[in-house]
Amino acid sequence: MGDVLIVQNSRSGGPGRVGEWLRDAGLELDVVHAHDGAPLPARLEHNAMIVLGGGYLPGDDDRAPWLAGTRRLAGQALADGVPFFGICLGGQLIAEVAGGEVTGDTGAPESGSVPVTIRPEAGADPLFHGLPPVVPAIEHHKDAVTRLPDGAVHLAETQACPYQAFRVGERAWGVQFHPEVTPARIREWRAEGFDPVEIYEQAVADEPVSTPIWRRITARFSALVRERAGVPVSSRTSPSPA
Repeated sequence: MGDVLIVQNSRSGGPGRVGEWLRDAGLELDVVHAHDGAPLPARLEHNAMIVLGGGYLPGDDDRAPWLAGTRRLAGQALADGVPFFGICLGGQLIAEVAGGEVTGDTGAPESGSVPVTIRPEAGADPLFHGLPPVVPAIEHHKDAVTRLPDGAVHLAETQACPYQAFRVGERAWGVQFHPEVTPARIREWRAEGFDPVEIYEQAVADEPVSTPIWRRITARFSALVRERAGVPVSSRTSPSPA
């Protein structure tokens, strides 16, 4: 069993550079290829959980039957204070598990590198504090969180999609964007209504700004995982979480 349980919901949607940064921090990853029928654990005994993106709504059990088990484990993470990070579908899933709402085909779709506004509430957040006012992030979605759970902290927004990042409780985060994705991945996407060359070139131009920020966020999350495991930060090589 690794330190971090990662639920992969599509064949091409792996942990990408976030996985590399977690390994750089000395963490072991347990990637479950749920989309290929790999079983999820009966209980969450890892020190953290990450749920990746995929072309489903959080309750699409008919199309993706493993989502029921993923919601159950996410609920356990919330109840037990296990660090949780949900990306795109994963962020929508933690919102729904905590009592928020997710709506399919809502608002304007986003694809490519998009300027995300960091809200004032992020100033006290363990992961999002100290970020620039606007940060580029790679997006690829048409579904969205349309109501945050009661008590959630709203951390980031765009004009097209207000709930870009949020925290539920003390240790669970959801984001609508894809910090794990590099511009090369954009070339594999079908982004209807967008110029594929234009959004790729914009993402390349934004990389020098965005990459250090998402690496810092991952380092901060890694520090929470080590804290959960009772491992001193200084005993493992990792980027500074500050």
